[in-house]
Amino acid sequence: MKEIYLDSNATTCVLPAAVAAARQAMEQGYGNPSSTHATGLQAKAMMDGVRQRASGLLGVGDGRLMFNSGATEGIQTAVLSALCALRERRDAGKRIGSLLLYGATEHKAVPESLAHWNRLLGLNLEVRKLPVDAQGRHDLQALDAMIGDTAMLCTMAANNETGVISDLSAIAQLLQERGANAYWMVDCVQALGKLKLNLAATRIDYAPFSGHKLYAPKGIGMLYVRAGAPFTPLMMGGGQEAGLRSGTENMAGIAALGAVLAALEDGKTFRSHADLAAFREQLVASLERAFPGIVFNMPFDLSLSTTLNFSVPGLSAKELLDLFDAARVRVSSGSACSAAKALPSYVLEAMHVPQWRASSAIRLSFGPLIDAATIAAACARIERCGEALRSSCLLPSALMPSPQDGAQDGIIQLSVDGQCTWLLSDAASASCVVIDPVAALVPRLAAFIRCQHLALRAIVHTALPTDHGVARLALLQELAIEQLGRIDIDGELALGQQRLRRVECGETHGYLLEQRFAFIGNLAPEALTPLLDAGLVTQDTVLCASGDDGSICATVRTAQDGSVPAADLQLDAAALPAFLRQHPGAILVDVREAYEHAACAGTVFEGCEVCSVPLSRLAGQVAAWLQQPQRPLVFFCRSGNRSARAAACLRRLGHGAAWQLNGGMAMADATRHPLAIAA
Repeated sequence: MKEIYLDSNATTCVLPAAVAAARQAMEQGYGNPSSTHATGLQAKAMMDGVRQRASGLLGVGDGRLMFNSGATEGIQTAVLSALCALRERRDAGKRIGSLLLYGATEHKAVPESLAHWNRLLGLNLEVRKLPVDAQGRHDLQALDAMIGDTAMLCTMAANNETGVISDLSAIAQLLQERGANAYWMVDCVQALGKLKLNLAATRIDYAPFSGHKLYAPKGIGMLYVRAGAPFTPLMMGGGQEAGLRSGTENMAGIAALGAVLAALEDGKTFRSHADLAAFREQLVASLERAFPGIVFNMPFDLSLSTTLNFSVPGLSAKELLDLFDAARVRVSSGSACSAAKALPSYVLEAMHVPQWRASSAIRLSFGPLIDAATIAAACARIERCGEALRSSCLLPSALMPSPQDGAQDGIIQLSVDGQCTWLLSDAASASCVVIDPVAALVPRLAAFIRCQHLALRAIVHTALPTDHGVARLALLQELAIEQLGRIDIDGELALGQQRLRRVECGETHGYLLEQRFAFIGNLAPEALTPLLDAGLVTQDTVLCASGDDGSICATVRTAQDGSVPAADLQLDAAALPAFLRQHPGAILVDVREAYEHAACAGTVFEGCEVCSVPLSRLAGQVAAWLQQPQRPLVFFCRSGNRSARAAACLRRLGHGAAWQLNGGMAMADATRHPLAIAA
């Protein structure tokens, strides 16, 4: 399937006309615009033409517009300029205010820049957040209370995570009514091409832009400076950009940006606001069909028509990203600059949404170049993702699997916030046991148990539950069970042909599934030795802990000797074919979850044995692999994170030939070697 890119708030592809313009600038118009010969003059004429076009589109008027590398540099320059002026005013004995105020949902570049230059310039002003309301707009009452003591105010035209459009007119009116002389910077990165701008007619002092948010290359941007606003160059040298920003101009980037601005002018290249709003409605309808209970984290009537931010009950952002990526639909969780960090969205936290929404939010964004066919294809894949979750028992479905083919034997590990819940299921008896339930995982557990038509036999804990039984009661309520026969296991519980036995482990206790698995909270050697001496476990018994330290599972042997995995576990995608030729008996292990397979056509590695063992079920498979410790195992997943955990787990357990595909399927697809066939 062709990739569908819906992460335009992070970056966009480059407009074909922009590519052509950049190429022309590099191949033919390569002159230095500071040179006075004909080639240089031609380059300068092109640059001046782009500046003139940008000035007209943005309504620059008597203000200044410089080219730079992008919004981060523009923000730095604006903050430096304002703070230098503030220091000069203070040194001259004038009152400047004590606050550097920024919107609580601003891009991190803003508070970081404020703190940086405030410290370096020795101003020692207070850097403070301006609260936002539940809709994500600036709290005007709070601003009114602080504006009299504000030296610089930083807001944004539209938020990069939610698309919420700021009420700049109301802010400007408040500044005027209170006679505030604070310098005002407005981040216009998400506004270019999406909102009408007439900067000279506003109170705005500084407005940074980035070209790569609207089909220009990365590394080219602009900064608007209002006529009369103070200015201090961030970069000094040859005096380019009329002394505003030294350094030879990025002529290829400027030419490309000019092509994008020309497309904005022609009124034909990009979709109209009405078209974009209709596209968003289509996506919303498909998302609501795909994910029951979906919550949108932004007000539609106050947001860009090209941005959607949503959360799905019971599903983490990571799971949704994996799901969409399997369907080759590219979305993100929050800002691209912070998405790699497993933290809740600070933007949504500032809006005071419930914690689960801030932690599991997904951003879907598209640009005005998108077409109806792409939107239709995206809607189809989104709905396919919903079906994939239903088929994997992660969402409610009217088409439940039958009791005959629904239940599967298995040991399933679910983790959240450093805690593990284990679910043991037995197909023959269609029954299950839940060990150490965590409240956040209750909807997931209940959906799986219902979908698989399992009878819940017991809910047990390896230690006194810190939630005082809240998760257990919630699970019973979800399953409409008034009273469970067994809350704990006094001795043994039959689970099909297997026996689950409670044992004491020092100050805690554990549960043994025969001698093969031990579910235990305390992995200390002193707790395991009595079990080993009594013959209740063996050196190869797989230990499944109640805490999630990233190791997935252990064995008695590794818990006692403290084994650590070898450092070199990586196989590059380009080296994989040669590795497989050298090791014809190698097994490729796909550790993606079942719903990811259901969302796509899968991945085929020709001529090799491939097996699917989701990471959540890995603990149940390790014993079989350890019986062949020299047979190579190559784990892979979407990006390489889960496969790295799987390979490290096997190495730690004593399997000397466990590897992981570095970068996962994304890198294998990028190398386009003959073994990797993308979904």
